[in-house]
Amino acid sequence: MPRLIGAVQAPTSTTSPAQITTFNSSGTLTTQPGTVTVDYLVIAGGGAGGRGGYYGGGGGGAGGFRTGPAPVSGGSPYPIVVGAGAPSGSSLSSPGSDSSALGITANGGGGGAGFYGRAGQAGGSGGGGSLGPLGPGIGGAGNTPPVSPSQGNTGGNGGAVPVGPGKAGGGGGGAGGVGGGGNPGTGDGGAGLASSITGSPVLRAGGGGAGGSGQPSRGYATGGAAGPGGGGKGESVTGSPRPSTDGTVNTGGGGGGSNLQTGRAGGSGVVVISEPESTVIAASSCWDLRTVFREVKADNWTN
Repeated sequence: MPRLIGAVQAPTSTTSPAQITTFNSSGTLTTQPGTVTVDYLVIAGGGAGGRGGYYGGGGGGAGGFRTGPAPVSGGSPYPIVVGAGAPSGSSLSSPGSDSSALGITANGGGGGAGFYGRAGQAGGSGGGGSLGPLGPGIGGAGNTPPVSPSQGNTGGNGGAVPVGPGKAGGGGGGAGGVGGGGNPGTGDGGAGLASSITGSPVLRAGGGGAGGSGQPSRGYATGGAAGPGGGGKGESVTGSPRPSTDGTVNTGGGGGGSNLQTGRAGGSGVVVISEPESTVIAASSCWDLRTVFREVKADNWTN
């Protein structure tokens, strides 16, 4: 009869190093075997700036900005969606697309308003309103739909007639600040927020600057500055003309508003997942006590 050897195998462990995964486009995250919680940064696509004609268009709102911890299962796949920035528009600009990961959704930035005092669109951050003959367009609401902590801020209100120096559309809201007003003012884009999830602080999700207003007989206004964190510049048609610009890709920045140009595109979003170092301990291999007793009694056990 075979003799059973009374040996116990010591537990074994496998350690996975800390890992940071950045998604600049949609894909799949497969967590490491021992990961049970991660930190995330989810930013949606930015809204496009509006074209105002001689009435300054509003800047695009930044994509929603969400960050925090989330529970996960080790060695499991999770779909990641990175929202696109809104394409260049005309008088009716469009919002950015949502980003999502691990059950968290950041909402696309609202589009900046176009012709004649329209309101900016609501979104992760709101688009700026445009200057108009019947009164200023109202900036779009941020943090829409609402989440806590807030994912963004309201766009600025546009200026009011008469058009000319000192008047502009409203700047797009940013993750860290509201869009600037254009009555009077230049409609600067709202500031973004910094995240250190990749190891050093990076500013993202800035709002787009508004387009400056103006007519040949009344002079022209300066367009809004880009919101720090990837927002686009608003168009100026002053003595030193400056075109509007797109929001920066993979920051969720809002596009710049325009006067005579087409409103500019919003920047695409980004998703970053940070996994801490983790250890998996394998169970020890040993005989249970009942089996040991039975085999010793039968004289089948040897040490």
